[in-house]
Amino acid sequence: MGAPVLPSDEVMKFVKEKAYDSMKEARKINGKKERNAKVDEVKKYVLDTFFAMPTGEISFSTWQTADKRAKEAKEAMRIMEKKVTHDLVSNHGIRPDGRTKDQIRKLDMEVSVLPRTHGSAFFQRGETQSIVTCTLGTIKDEQIVDGLMPEYAKKFYLHYNFPPFCTGEAGRIMGPGRREQGHGALAERSLRAILPDPVEFPYTVRLISEITESNGSSSMASVCGGCLALMDAGVPIKATCAGISVGRFTSSEGKVGHVIDIIGEEDFFGEMDFKVSGTREGITGIQLDLKARGLSIEEITTIFEIARKGRIDIIGQMEAVIAEPRGDISKFAPRIITVKIDPEKIGKLIGPGGKMIRGIQERTGAQIDVEEDGTVFIACADSEKAAQARAEVEALGAEIKLGSIYDGKVISIKDFGCFIELVPGTDGMCHVSELAHGFVKNVTEVVKIGDVVKVKVINVDDSGRIKLSRKALLEAPAGGGGEGGGGGGGGGDRGRRDGGGGDRGGRDGGRDGGRRDREGAPAQQ
Repeated sequence: MGAPVLPSDEVMKFVKEKAYDSMKEARKINGKKERNAKVDEVKKYVLDTFFAMPTGEISFSTWQTADKRAKEAKEAMRIMEKKVTHDLVSNHGIRPDGRTKDQIRKLDMEVSVLPRTHGSAFFQRGETQSIVTCTLGTIKDEQIVDGLMPEYAKKFYLHYNFPPFCTGEAGRIMGPGRREQGHGALAERSLRAILPDPVEFPYTVRLISEITESNGSSSMASVCGGCLALMDAGVPIKATCAGISVGRFTSSEGKVGHVIDIIGEEDFFGEMDFKVSGTREGITGIQLDLKARGLSIEEITTIFEIARKGRIDIIGQMEAVIAEPRGDISKFAPRIITVKIDPEKIGKLIGPGGKMIRGIQERTGAQIDVEEDGTVFIACADSEKAAQARAEVEALGAEIKLGSIYDGKVISIKDFGCFIELVPGTDGMCHVSELAHGFVKNVTEVVKIGDVVKVKVINVDDSGRIKLSRKALLEAPAGGGGEGGGGGGGGGDRGRRDGGGGDRGGRDGGRDGGRRDREGAPAQQ
């Protein structure tokens, strides 16, 4: 590439004589496009008129000398443009776009600009514009970071896109570069501090900031637009967050001055770009690009105060668009319900080969994720289906307590009674004597397989076997009679004996239990 060409004093003086006044007037034009066009016109005039390459037959040394002078003139024009910009800002208080030192560019904001997203916002500050979308996901949408450090997952991440067309250029749109990674990290860090606790809001949150026009502080526009999108999505953020940049210029006498909300040219020609983001209460993120040798503590204090005033001004205008997060999330976002179960019941919830949890997901359309500590996340766009999935998960994870009442399904009928499924995977036995008041000869007189009956838990033994009663929930007949129980086809005594065995055994345990009674104890007379 060669060594940089520094202009000689003679070339620098000549360029200043021919172009200083014209450059100064060009730098006073407020519009970016018009200002840059006029500056280019001044540069072209000087170079073409006074530093044009000779034509015709010339020696190589003559061409080399002319080429060197032309390169020196280009560098002299750049240096002069920087000095003119410095002089206008620091000595005359004239910024490139005509603002005062403490004036923020005009803001334009809107939320819900994209109706199908979970949340969206449009934010424009001067000639910097960003469209931000917010997507709410489940635990499976967390970003897995697999680097040199141990792997971890992020529940919040922000992607920042800076296509060439946002600065009026044509180019390939490729993977993220240093700008995208750095600006995205700054905006993400600034907004992370205002997010709710995952226990309160268990969603994975993804923000995408699309920079559609840029003239300075696009990362701070991403912070402001990202906050608006979060509120539009119904994320219960702790406070409204905004970002602003502060620049630095030193006059010819050495006096240091600061300007707020710098544009691209002030960043390029100035000495500092100090980005500060935060809420009314405090700062959530900072980033400093400094060309000077350093900043004193007193100057940093001044900069923070300038940024605080600008930040509060922007927050006020943002809250005029949307004062607080929406009361509910978008109808297109999944509804996440958190349920806590005993970790020992996780295996029961999942079932052999995942049979139980897959069955719930197929019946309800919900996505169910289980943590090792027993926390269950249920995500479903349909609130009714989500409630159904929650009920099934709670039932599988709940302890069957004495006195609880269930709507159970009859799944098996025996001579001594029937087995009723209370929740998927858990059933109990209702003895024939507990089916109804009065004598019941056959179980099928009262219930059939597939019937849904309301039953009450009247006993849970040490082994977890459950005894149910339908009779306990029925109104007793007039006269108080009918407590004779049921016969189960072979007499009340046999029914009671077999029923006791069924309570101790499984679905087919009644027969085995009865045998144990007969072999292990003398028959009662």
